[in-house]
Amino acid sequence: MLLFVAVCLVAINMRMTITGVGPLLEDIAADQGVSPASLGLLASIPLLAWAVVSPLAQGLAARIGLNPAVGWSLVVLTIGTVWRSLPGSLSNLWLGTALVGAALAIANVLLPATIKRDFGRRVPLVMGIYSTLLSGAAAIGAGMVAPIAHAALGEGEPVGWRIALLATGVMALPALVVWIWAARSRRGLALRRAAETGAASGAADPEPRPSVAPAPAPSRLGSRIWRDPVAWSIAVYMGTQSSTFYVWATWLAPIDLSRGADPVTAGFNVMVYHVCGMLGSLAGPFVSRGAMRRILPPLLPILAGIGAIGLIFAPAALPLWLVICGLSSGCSLTVTLTFMAQRSADAATAAATSGMSQSVGYLLAAVGPVLFGALYGATGSWVPPLFVLLTGITLQLGAGLLLSRERMVFEPRRPRG
Repeated sequence: MLLFVAVCLVAINMRMTITGVGPLLEDIAADQGVSPASLGLLASIPLLAWAVVSPLAQGLAARIGLNPAVGWSLVVLTIGTVWRSLPGSLSNLWLGTALVGAALAIANVLLPATIKRDFGRRVPLVMGIYSTLLSGAAAIGAGMVAPIAHAALGEGEPVGWRIALLATGVMALPALVVWIWAARSRRGLALRRAAETGAASGAADPEPRPSVAPAPAPSRLGSRIWRDPVAWSIAVYMGTQSSTFYVWATWLAPIDLSRGADPVTAGFNVMVYHVCGMLGSLAGPFVSRGAMRRILPPLLPILAGIGAIGLIFAPAALPLWLVICGLSSGCSLTVTLTFMAQRSADAATAAATSGMSQSVGYLLAAVGPVLFGALYGATGSWVPPLFVLLTGITLQLGAGLLLSRERMVFEPRRPRG
């Protein structure tokens, strides 16, 4: 139970520190004297960090253990959140954001492996709750920053975007404390069980590492995973759904502002999108049953495409499109994270699959917001960027069709005929 609470607290930190950036792009740009389009890369910095750091997470966990690796990632997350909010050079914002991304990359990879290791048959349910909290925290982060940034101080001066960004990391220290507590409790339980079963050494490895059989040995997982077609399908599915998510997380507010909305309303609409994502994440484990297990992976990108077209061409029905985009995004996240655990034979394979798919996936995801912003900056219209989004959604559809076959990572290819 304590580990479940710890997983939930870590999940709260996984998106809040990132989704708070989009609604503040106009404020940051005005303060720094640059255009909002030039800051499109800022939202992609964490994704690029995830692409670079994610392959290293499984090796780090193998060296120091899953729980210590996640704990240290929370420490680095706290440092990065403070650093990017410091006054002075704009480099503080960029470098601090990169550090936040590196920290989240480790936790992103290792949390699905931790859930695979500790929750057994409850993996789909726990993964659904975990992804729901990701979406819920994303909604809170997106909705809270604009009111905080524009709140007046004693002499009428606004609080500003720096304090608003700092507030998105408020849950990092509580998560670290509970995570350490849960890790020590798990270690003590492992030691007691080893003593009760009369282990020859009289003690247990405080961070037991699961064996991998008949999959490759843990030392070879990092290289073998890159040649597995199922892992590649998961990577493409994750990357394209993440690209769609981060495009909307970054650019929904600027789209609203360009149509005459005020900053608070624009931030609220982004929050609605994330709240619907939370509901979609929560519904994921319940709708992905029976025949829907095969239908859902390709169905979700179809819904995402309908919502994207509606947001651009029929803004009068904005609430409907926010609901469709949010539900499909949140449910896609649950499906993706569940793939990492359920399509892996054990925690070590899940960590390798998670690392590889998140590295490739977030590299793809990082391209989306940048191209979307660049095309808008070049054309002054939201229509050309839409085709970037629809291209990614089409790739997600193709990966979803492949994943509907329900093959496992490292599963031998079935002979034809």
